[in-house]
Amino acid sequence: MVCPSQKPSVCNNMAAPGRHVGHYIHRNSRFLLNNFEQVWGHRSFGWTSAVRQQAAEANKESTETVVIPRKKTWSKEAVLEALASTVSRDPTAYSYQFQDDPYLSPRTSNEFKLFSLSQESGRAAAKYFINSNPKFFTKDVAEPHIPCLMPETVLPLLEEVSEEALKERINLRKVTAAVDMYDQLLQAGTAVSMETTHDLLDLICLYCDKDPVQEGEPQTEDTEESGEEVKRKTARLSRATDLLKATWRENNNAERIFNLLPERDTRCYSALIQGMVMHGAFAKAFSMFTDMLNNRLTADVHIFNALILAAPDVRENNEKWDLIAELLNQMRQQKIQPNLLTFNSVLRALRRCGFVAKTHALHTLNEMRALGIAPSLASFHHLLAIFCKSAPPSRGSTDMLQEVMSEIKETSFTCQDPNDVQFFSNAMKICLDCKDLDLGYKVHSLVETGENWRLLGDQYQRNIYYGRFFSLLCMMEHIDGVLKWYRQHIPSLFYSNSHGLRELLQALDTDSRLDLLPTIWKDICSLGHDNKSNLVDELLTLMARDTHSPEVQESFAKCALDVKSVFDVDRGRNRLEWSNSSLSNITSLLLRANNTKEAWEMLNLFKSKNRVPNEGLFEEFLSVCRNNGSPEEAVELVQMSAAYCLSATPRLAKQALAEFNLTEEQRAVLSELESAEQPSE
Repeated sequence: MVCPSQKPSVCNNMAAPGRHVGHYIHRNSRFLLNNFEQVWGHRSFGWTSAVRQQAAEANKESTETVVIPRKKTWSKEAVLEALASTVSRDPTAYSYQFQDDPYLSPRTSNEFKLFSLSQESGRAAAKYFINSNPKFFTKDVAEPHIPCLMPETVLPLLEEVSEEALKERINLRKVTAAVDMYDQLLQAGTAVSMETTHDLLDLICLYCDKDPVQEGEPQTEDTEESGEEVKRKTARLSRATDLLKATWRENNNAERIFNLLPERDTRCYSALIQGMVMHGAFAKAFSMFTDMLNNRLTADVHIFNALILAAPDVRENNEKWDLIAELLNQMRQQKIQPNLLTFNSVLRALRRCGFVAKTHALHTLNEMRALGIAPSLASFHHLLAIFCKSAPPSRGSTDMLQEVMSEIKETSFTCQDPNDVQFFSNAMKICLDCKDLDLGYKVHSLVETGENWRLLGDQYQRNIYYGRFFSLLCMMEHIDGVLKWYRQHIPSLFYSNSHGLRELLQALDTDSRLDLLPTIWKDICSLGHDNKSNLVDELLTLMARDTHSPEVQESFAKCALDVKSVFDVDRGRNRLEWSNSSLSNITSLLLRANNTKEAWEMLNLFKSKNRVPNEGLFEEFLSVCRNNGSPEEAVELVQMSAAYCLSATPRLAKQALAEFNLTEEQRAVLSELESAEQPSE
C-alpha cells in the first residue's frame, strides 16, 4: 500500500499547473505502477492501463527498456493444474488407477492383485491389437494429442535389403530379424555404417541375443503352470529382472558381429562389456577390457561402471577392493570423469567386500562431494546396507541413518538410479528393527516431501514400506496416533496384511482400548482377512478375556454373532474351522450379554463339531441360570457336563442343589450326578 505521507505529494505534483506529467512519470514510473497495481489492480476503472501506456512511452527515452507482455499464454492443462493445487489428498479415496470404475475398485489385497493384473492384461492386449493392426485406427480425435498413446508400428514395413530396413528392425527391437538383415547386407557386399552397427550391438547385448516379449503378445511356449503361479510371477517379477535371468552364451551373435568388424572402437567394446556384465559373464568382460587396452583404445565411463560392479565376482577376499581401486586409478589416468552411477557402483560393490567396506564407503562419499556430485537415494541405500549389515540391530545402525536423514532432510529427489526405490523401505526396516519411532517419523516426513513418494517403488514395494511403518507405530506410538494414521492410510494408500492387523489388536490391548474391537472387526472383513484363523482367534480371545461394562459387552456379543456367521461361510480350502477356543469365547461373550438362547445354540454346537467345552464355560452358564431363575436349564446343563465326562460335574450338581428351587425329580437326578464316582488321582 502507498504510505499515507506520500499520497498528498503525489496528487499535488500531478495536479500542479505547468508541471510536466511525462517527466514525473518517467522518473517515478516503477513506483506508480507498483502502487496502482496494489491499490487498484482489482478494479476495472482503466487507470492502471493508462498509467502503463504512459510509463511505456516515457521509458522509451531511458536506457532501461521495460517490456510489458500484452497476453499470457496458458497451456491446455493450466486450468486443471490450478484446480488440483487447491485440494489435498483424500485419504478415503481409492488410487487414481482404480477410479475409472468405482464399482470394481478393490477393497482387499487379493482384489487389488486381481484388479491390477486384469487391468494390465487388458491394456496390453488392446495395445498389441492396435499396434498389430494400425490401419484400423487411423482417426485421431484426442485433444490434446498424446503421441505415446497413439498406435505404434510393431511390424517391419521395409522388405528390401537395406540399411534403412536394418534401422527399422533395430527400432522395433526385432533382434533376430535385425541380425538376419545385417548378415544379408554383408553377403550383398553392402557396408553398414558404424552408428547403425553400434545400435545393433546395443540391442543384441541388452536382450542377450533373444527377441524380447512384446507387451500383450501371447506366449507360444506350452507351460503347465497353474493360474496362481502365473499371477505370482507376474506380480513379483519385473521386466528388468527377466532380463537378468538370461545367460550370456559363448560366441553369440554379438561376439560374432564384433569379430567381423574391420575396425572396433570404444563404443563396440562398451556394448559387449556391459552386456557380459549384465548377463553374468564377468570374467569374459574383463578379458574383453584387456583386449581393448591392448588395442590402445580408451574406455568410457559406462565400461568402468560395469566392471566395478563385476569386480567382486572375479576376485576373492581383500583382492576385491584392490581391483576396484585399480579400475578407479585407470579412470584417473585416462582422464575419464566419473558420474553418479560410478560412485553408486563402487558403493554397491563394497557391500560384498567384507570388513574394509565401511572405511572405503565413507571415503567414496567424501570423494563424491569433492567432485560436486550429489548422492542419490541409491547412494544412501548402499551406505546403509554396508553399515547395517549385521543381523541383530545395533546403535550404529540408527546412528548412520540419523546422519543420513540430517543431510537429506526436506530434500526433494528425482530418480537417477534404478536402486533409488530401495532406500525408503530399507530405512524403515532399520527403524523397525531398532524400534526408533522418532527416526521413523523423519523417514516418513522425507517420503511426503515434494514428489519423493514416487520413489517408493511399485505397489508391492510400497506395501512393504507402509507395512513396516505401521508395525513401528503399533509397537511404539500411543494408540490415538496409531488410529489416526490407520484411518488416513488404510486402504487409501496400502492394504494391511493379517500380521499388521494383529499388531493393531495388540496395540489396542496395550492401551486398554478393547472397546474398539468391533470396529476393527468390520475393517478385517472389508480387507478380506476374516478367513485368517489366527487373526479371528486373537480377536475373540481379547474380547472374552475380561468383563467390561454392559454397553461394551453388548457390542462384543453382536460382534461375536457376526464372527459366528463367518464360520458358516463355505470358502473351500480357506474355510474357517471351529476350535475349542473360538466356540468357548463366542459362547462366553453371548452369556455376558445375557443372550442365553444364542449361547445354548453355541453349546449344542460343541457336540456337532466334536469339541469338548471347558469347565469354566459351564460355571458361567450355571451363574446365568441362577440369575435368570431357570432350574430346568441348570439341570440340563449338569446333565450335559456329565455327558462330556467333565470332572466338574459333581461340583456343578452340588452347586445347583444348593442354589435352585428344584422338584423332587430334578433333585434325584442331580443327587445321582453328585454322588457319581470320580476317577482316582
